[in-house]
Amino acid sequence: MIDKGKPPVREGWTGPGRRDITITPLKPEEDGLHIDMRKKGMYEWWYFDAHMETGHTIVVFFHAANPNPGAAGKTGVEITLLRPDGSKTQKFVPYSKSIFAASRDRADVKIGENYLRVQQLPGELPVYEVYVKEKDLGCHLTYRAEVNGWKPGTGVSHFGDMGYFAWVVPFARASVEGTVTDGNHTIQAKGVGYHDHNWLDFQFQRIIDYWMWGRIYSPRYTVSYAFIQCNRKMGNHAVKVLMMADGREVVLSTGEFDFIKEDFEYNSRAKHSYPKKLVIRVPDELEINLSVKDILESQDMLENFSLPLRLIAKYLLRLRPGYFRLASNFEISVTRGGGTNKETATALHEIVLFRSAE
Repeated sequence: MIDKGKPPVREGWTGPGRRDITITPLKPEEDGLHIDMRKKGMYEWWYFDAHMETGHTIVVFFHAANPNPGAAGKTGVEITLLRPDGSKTQKFVPYSKSIFAASRDRADVKIGENYLRVQQLPGELPVYEVYVKEKDLGCHLTYRAEVNGWKPGTGVSHFGDMGYFAWVVPFARASVEGTVTDGNHTIQAKGVGYHDHNWLDFQFQRIIDYWMWGRIYSPRYTVSYAFIQCNRKMGNHAVKVLMMADGREVVLSTGEFDFIKEDFEYNSRAKHSYPKKLVIRVPDELEINLSVKDILESQDMLENFSLPLRLIAKYLLRLRPGYFRLASNFEISVTRGGGTNKETATALHEIVLFRSAE
């Protein structure tokens, strides 16, 4: 039951309204460890991705405690390599918590021989080093942040009696260089990257119908957004967060925007329909029009579950989890200081569906 006397979802905006008038750079400790590793039911991970000039995309998770069904609570590293020909290799490698180490005052994580660490001088943007090597798959990458770190309000939202969910973005855009290991091949990697960090104390999928999030890079502007549609347990509340940086500086932090999904098309691999067009509009400030160019990845997420979990999800919970990673063309129109500037480029965005988004 939802207590009608108080909102089921309390977002962390500092206001007024669902936005932040004052935007401050992220502190180094906000990318450190937050959860109590001794407690069950708490989850935390550091996420990195990079889209390379070669056409490869690599995704890396450092899991203090994995939130996903089948691996819930397990410490480990997860790595996914998407190749230009559309093929994919993905693996999660669990580790004992006894060989996990992480700092609470900065991003410094070690899981087995895998690690991430950061260097940051006062007044300068951070530089991250990410190293993962699991048999024939891995990477050694340097991320040089190009925008200030950001969080929506306090970075923490509360979902009724379920618990909290925290999201911070140490950098929404970075230049990336290094190497990627793919079997016997070493790929010289250069491109653009992203990093965020989440922690929570409940299973997020219990309250979600679907979520969509992405990063938009034009020559001048960087945008990161998320649209999270909660289910009836949370009164069908929609969590909306968006940041925009002009050069290095984050100049917009808001949940007050229109999010329009159009031109749905069914995908047989994911067993879901996805919107081929998105419009994101902050009235009198920002408008983004995205048009899907390529499906980089589509997946029926039930395939990753064990047979008992598949049966529970499909027949008891009535969930049909599907996933998309998309590349889109976009046009961004920004109105600031009495003038309007328009730019075009490409965007990377993702969709996770437990139920239809139509």
